Amino acid sequence: MLLYLHLLLFCLIPVDRGDFSPPRFNVSLEVPPEQRWGPVLKHYDAAQLRKIVQRVIDAAPKWLSFIIERFENQLGQILPQPYEAEIQGMAKALNLSLGEGLLINLAYELSSFCTSIVVQDTEGNIYHGRNLDFAFSDALRSLTVDLQFIKNGQIVYTGTTFVGFVGLWTGQRPNKFTISGNARVNRDWWKIAVAVLFQRSLPPSWLIRDTLLEAEDFHTALKKLTYSPITANVYYILGGVRPTEGVIITRSLNGPVDIWPLNPMKEQWYRVETNYDHWNNPPPSDDRRTPAMQALNATGQNNINLHALLKVLTVKPVLNNFTIYTTLMCAAQPYYYRTLVRT
Repeated sequence: MLLYLHLLLFCLIPVDRGDFSPPRFNVSLEVPPEQRWGPVLKHYDAAQLRKIVQRVIDAAPKWLSFIIERFENQLGQILPQPYEAEIQGMAKALNLSLGEGLLINLAYELSSFCTSIVVQDTEGNIYHGRNLDFAFSDALRSLTVDLQFIKNGQIVYTGTTFVGFVGLWTGQRPNKFTISGNARVNRDWWKIAVAVLFQRSLPPSWLIRDTLLEAEDFHTALKKLTYSPITANVYYILGGVRPTEGVIITRSLNGPVDIWPLNPMKEQWYRVETNYDHWNNPPPSDDRRTPAMQALNATGQNNINLHALLKVLTVKPVLNNFTIYTTLMCAAQPYYYRTLVRT
């Protein structure tokens, strides 16, 4: 009964008019990868999907399209499994080439302007929230989905993504940990990503999925996210189930630049990450960090919970015209996982 009341209260959190919960689908990890996304894709019109993803493809640099087209026959040997097979299956369903499917997924890796927050309340509970901001927000809102990845009838992990994208920027392993990823962009992002991808490193969002599947606890996830080679610089925000299990990992391609954990004993009960190194001031033209910190300080550790965290993530410009969705997570209470598409 108590659980029911908690869920009811959480569902009654007031949101802006027009915000809505995305559809939620199951994805079976026991189905062959090339067929895995079929039950999701059948809910969408293939022609409309092609029209939307073509906008993403067209935004990619022309030289990148040329390189992928040239090496398309080798992609099956270059791309790691199960992602190559999953992209192949989705591309076939949408009447796209494997190269076009890969272009879509690489474009989604550049999720430029995001805000992630991990907090600890006075009882030691860890809460995790994120806004994901991206160009093409008008189109991608209609493609946002919550996914439950199922094996042996159990939810192995949950995530939020866009139809056509095999990676996850947001996810939760029930009773273990939560993860979000924010881009740490540099000017040569595309060139570096392609070069390293051909060396068989994982794109950052694919590493999130691998971690959700393979890591059994917060510390194993921390190690995997910190040291696994990746194709782009990134910030990983990780939350656990025990006090102090919250951290921001600033990554380069081959390892950590900085690890910034919660430290509640020194009143550092929250960590905020946007898209800039925390030891530097964000540019005045894109300072979402300061408003988020001001809102958290005004809320206070005594009053922080998922409801309050949603309010923080709704403060302007933390919430802005490019915000596609907000996700709220608590690994110790996995039934609270909730996404709102922001309109």
